Amino acid sequence: MLGDLTFRLAGQGDLPAILALLRDDRLGAGRENAPSAAYERAFARLLDEPDNHLILGEIDAMAVATYQLTFITGLSLGATRRAQIESVRVAASMRGAGIGARMFADAETRARAAGCALLQLTTNATRTDARAFYERLGFTPTHIGFKRQISPAEDAPCPMT
Repeated sequence: MLGDLTFRLAGQGDLPAILALLRDDRLGAGRENAPSAAYERAFARLLDEPDNHLILGEIDAMAVATYQLTFITGLSLGATRRAQIESVRVAASMRGAGIGARMFADAETRARAAGCALLQLTTNATRTDARAFYERLGFTPTHIGFKRQISPAEDAPCPMT
């Protein structure tokens, strides 16, 4: 069944499927509830950013997975270019079928092609199964992550509220 799994850049008509995947999750169900217009603005902005990619995994044109891949150029680690992986989701009905491993292989291929030498991601501390999965893929928990909510400036082009 996974032989027909493909990954592609998301396009304009894919927002509903991506939002459904983000909400098909115990954490996402409670937090992905912004007004539709906010998601539409953010999606349009993301599509315009050349180093920011939203990827959709499909089997027979049915959305089964998504992730966001952002390429970051920096000076640290000897000017290592890195790829940040975010918003990783596999449809609940498809978890455990090998889609996640294929998704991360796709992310690595895209990152290498963009000149990246490091893949990095964060995961919610409550996602113990996800952490074990990432470690099986060879990721190591080398850092402690911190996040702090802030309010965007009133004239920000894409408010997240």
